[in-house]
Amino acid sequence: MTTSSSARIALLGGIIATSVGIGYAIGAQPHMGEALAFLQSARGELQAATPNKGGHRERAIGLIDNAIGEVRAGIAFAGG
Repeated sequence: MTTSSSARIALLGGIIATSVGIGYAIGAQPHMGEALAFLQSARGELQAATPNKGGHRERAIGLIDNAIGEVRAGIAFAGG
């Protein structure tokens, strides 16, 4: 495992831990918070990928942006 991979794993772990903490703090929404963190991480990975995917990478980013919006709306609806 490279240093870059280790750093990414550590960052993802931190994001997940933070999202779980935030989830409990904003109305016990740990699963929604964790899903949001995973989506944000996936978006970052797609952004970092080379854009030679025939437009599929860009469409995937758009779909993830939509999913992030829906998760945030669900959290807000539940009182978060």
